[in-house]
Amino acid sequence: DISVGAVGAGCWAIGGPWEFDGRPAGWGAVDDDESIRAIHRAIDHGVTLFDTADVYGCGHSERVLGRAVAARRDEVVISTKFGLRFDEATRTGTGTDASPEYVRRACEASLRRLGTDHIDVYQLHAGAEDRTAAREVVGVLEALVAEGKIRQYGTADESLEINEAFAEGPHCVSVQQQLNEFTNLPNAEAL
Repeated sequence: DISVGAVGAGCWAIGGPWEFDGRPAGWGAVDDDESIRAIHRAIDHGVTLFDTADVYGCGHSERVLGRAVAARRDEVVISTKFGLRFDEATRTGTGTDASPEYVRRACEASLRRLGTDHIDVYQLHAGAEDRTAAREVVGVLEALVAEGKIRQYGTADESLEINEAFAEGPHCVSVQQQLNEFTNLPNAEAL
C-alpha cells in the first residue's frame, strides 16, 4: 500500500559532520535551512520518497527531515534505518546492534526525531550476523508493524543470506543495495 515516484532523495548529506569508527562519515558542514528548502523543492517537483538513517549525523538528518516534512507528512514516504550504534552528544558512532531491545529503542528514538507517529519503511542498516539473527529482527519488525509504529520494513544489509531471510517476512518491501560504479557490489550476481 506504499507507492513512491521513480526518484527518491537520500538524506545522508543533510546529517552534517560526524564520525564512525574514528573516521569522518558525514559530508561536511551543512545549512539546515538550506536542507529544508531543498526537501520542500523536491516535494514540489514530485519527489515522495526520502531515505535517511538514524546514524546520519548521529540523529541530525532525521531531525532536519522531520522538521522539513512536518506540515506535509501525508505527502511523503519516510524510510529510515537502524542497527549502527552512535552517541548523539558526541556525534560519533561505532559498532552494530540489531538485538530486539535495541531495534525497539532505535525505532522509538527515530519516531521522536522525525516527529511522526509512524515510519513508512524501516530498514536494517547492519547488525544481523546470520540468517537466524535476521529472522529474529524480522520478528521484532513484524511486531512493530502490528503496533502501528512502522508500516513496512526492509534491509540495507548487502549480505545475500540476510536479504533472503528478510524476504520471508510478510511486510518486507525493500532490499536497498549500493549501485555505484566506484565500488564492487558484494551480490552483483543476485541483481
